[in-house]
Amino acid sequence: MEQFKLFINNEWVDAQAGESFETDDPYTGKPWAQVPRGRAADVNRAVAAAKAAFEDGPWSRMSASDRGRLIYKLGERIERDAQRLAEVESRDNGKLMSEVLGQVKYCAKYFYYYGGLADKIQGHVVPMDKPGVFNTVRYEPIGVVASITPWNSSLLLTAWKLGPALCAGNTIVCKPSEFTPASLLVLAEMAREVGFPPGVINVLTGYGAEVGEPLIRHPDVGRVAFTGGDAAGRRVYTTAAEGLKRVSLELGGKSPNIVFDDADLDRAANGVITGIFSAGGQTCMAGSRLLLQESIHDEFLARIEKITRSAKIGDPRKADTQIGPVATRPQYEKVLQYIDIAKQEGARCVTGGRALSGPEYGAGQFVEPTIFADVRNDMRIAQEEVFGPVLAVLKFKDEADAIRIGNDIRFGLAAGVWTRSLHRAMLMSEKLRAGTVWVNNYRSTSYMTPFGGFKDSGLGREGGFESVKEYMEVKSVWMSSDLDMPNPFVRKY
Repeated sequence: MEQFKLFINNEWVDAQAGESFETDDPYTGKPWAQVPRGRAADVNRAVAAAKAAFEDGPWSRMSASDRGRLIYKLGERIERDAQRLAEVESRDNGKLMSEVLGQVKYCAKYFYYYGGLADKIQGHVVPMDKPGVFNTVRYEPIGVVASITPWNSSLLLTAWKLGPALCAGNTIVCKPSEFTPASLLVLAEMAREVGFPPGVINVLTGYGAEVGEPLIRHPDVGRVAFTGGDAAGRRVYTTAAEGLKRVSLELGGKSPNIVFDDADLDRAANGVITGIFSAGGQTCMAGSRLLLQESIHDEFLARIEKITRSAKIGDPRKADTQIGPVATRPQYEKVLQYIDIAKQEGARCVTGGRALSGPEYGAGQFVEPTIFADVRNDMRIAQEEVFGPVLAVLKFKDEADAIRIGNDIRFGLAAGVWTRSLHRAMLMSEKLRAGTVWVNNYRSTSYMTPFGGFKDSGLGREGGFESVKEYMEVKSVWMSSDLDMPNPFVRKY
């Protein structure tokens, strides 16, 4: 049993209440680590440390270039110790070791990118319409940032926030999910070892009501960056609004993956399978609605059914495993409930649809990769986020029909389009109401480009230079070269 503590002001400390809780391995079902159960008193300590670092500490006096070098060094350390970080995260959330290792290595690139951007944030001069007056626009850090992340990709989703927040000159308090807290604590130690000053990065573990809510409400927190479900996102948004805090919300999705009859069907089939069954469907960008043009519906459905049936399911640490367990027990039960709902609503289960048990499935927190056909777009299986290995297949007639069905959803995070037609690709990418549209690929992301959603999929963007601006205040500075100020009550024309 590994033991962890809270990370506050570059020190490992116990929770003030002296309480802790266990985090389980989703594959074995057994606890493997013990972490502190933080509360409001610990939030106060962490925010005070972050505020002091922002206002008075070495971080506040450090040049942008020096901050950038530290951010870059953290990326180097992540890349060097990616195996350790991946082992911890895979053990915490049950994702495939091969997938998590690639994800962690890619995390390092976020810190390289934002380390390089730190001294390139520039304001500008505004030409004025009268002589003797000079105006500049400056971008300045907000202050203390609260980062709240879910259990499915703790390190990556924190890197999306940590990189631009630090690049802009802020300090941060990170609150990971209570189901997957360990990897961020390991990351915090790396940050200390590469030279981040006390208070710049802090990590609190605990439950949402006991740590997350006090953190959002804290008067010294100026910005909240949240990733999670849309119901929780609404609570975060309304709570933060009471303090007029700046907020970004990266929420859920029910993304359409649209295959036209002129597509490369082999490539499209691989993209569809990757889009829904990678990470066991436990990703906000999952292509959980497959829209098939009527002329290829049966052929394509048979193709992906065959691929799905061949999936290797089991221990996420084995190199040949393709689908691992559902990360948490509540989520496992939720996925099974949605499978029952789909059957009750009249959807046809083409393959899968069962819980798996046996020695090769550890604690039994496994759900077969599942495909439902004959799905109508008004069914819950087509409208609600399952967050598991469940694909809903719908038919469409033509481009207009695909656009109508694709947009007939309250989410708008992402969409995929498979076609050989440039005209069709351009039309669909313009008409689909989603923050990201992939054409002839799926799940591509980069530190260089923004990611976020329309409608109920959230607010703001993460990634690229756009995200840095979201962690900054805009200041307008007026200067006059005329020391003999004119009478303010007389205007000359």
